[in-house]
Amino acid sequence: MFGVAAYTLWGVFPLYWPLLEPAGAVEILAHRVLWSAVTIGLLVFVLRRVDRFRALLRDRRRLVLLSVAAVVIAVNWATFIWGVNNGRVVETSLGYFINPLVTVLMGVFILGERLRGLQWAAMGVASIAVVVLTVEYGRPPWVALVLAFSFGTYGLAKKTAGAGAVESLALETALLAPLAGGYLVWLASQGTGHFGAEGSGHALLLMSTGIVTAIPLICFGAAAIRVSMVTIGLLQYLAPTMQFALGVLWFHEDMPPVRWVGFILVWIALAMFTAEAITHHRRRQLSLAAQASAI
Repeated sequence: MFGVAAYTLWGVFPLYWPLLEPAGAVEILAHRVLWSAVTIGLLVFVLRRVDRFRALLRDRRRLVLLSVAAVVIAVNWATFIWGVNNGRVVETSLGYFINPLVTVLMGVFILGERLRGLQWAAMGVASIAVVVLTVEYGRPPWVALVLAFSFGTYGLAKKTAGAGAVESLALETALLAPLAGGYLVWLASQGTGHFGAEGSGHALLLMSTGIVTAIPLICFGAAAIRVSMVTIGLLQYLAPTMQFALGVLWFHEDMPPVRWVGFILVWIALAMFTAEAITHHRRRQLSLAAQASAI
């Protein structure tokens, strides 16, 4: 349920970020980091997680892993905001369609999880889809690829760290907050910042980025340490489906025939992977039930 909540909220994000214009992607990112740090910091005190937060600071291994998580999530946020605000909602959805497969591959090559035959076939179909889309776009779908690999790395770092959702996110945003705050101060000194310049409503929207960011990330962090990488991969279908629908039906982005072919190949790969995972899970449950009966 934590995972479902996280990906549903991320699915409707394309409706939110354009509301923050005319602020640019980097300025929005800085506000997102700063207000997230404030929001999560308050949660740490309210939920009495201060001791756990301090323990993370003393644990060198977890500190390194969560520092990596902070960097890659900043890259992911910036890329997503830029993509949504520059008419690439469909391509951002592609990134999160590919992401489950990237996440699973990371589980295989880094965590030692195993894939079966049909799952490898699904990976092959997905690879063909990326080639088709590269030809159609006339370039690699870099927005999609950056989103997929950055968030896959983030999930892996969070799972490996095994830290609590609230305190780990507090540490990640705390590490980024000085840079974000410094950038916003510099913008204000140059007279190019938009905080307060577009009215109180716009300023409140910028401040709300902390709450909007914190809720799904806390849910994701709670899910990442409780379920396998394969399960995380399956849950990730929710957000890109919603984002794709918004891109095509709400934002009316172009979908030439070859692009449809690429997306259909991605969906076929995901269907193959999902069907195999469900079948394997059922067989395993039957096997466990049989063993229990024998005992």
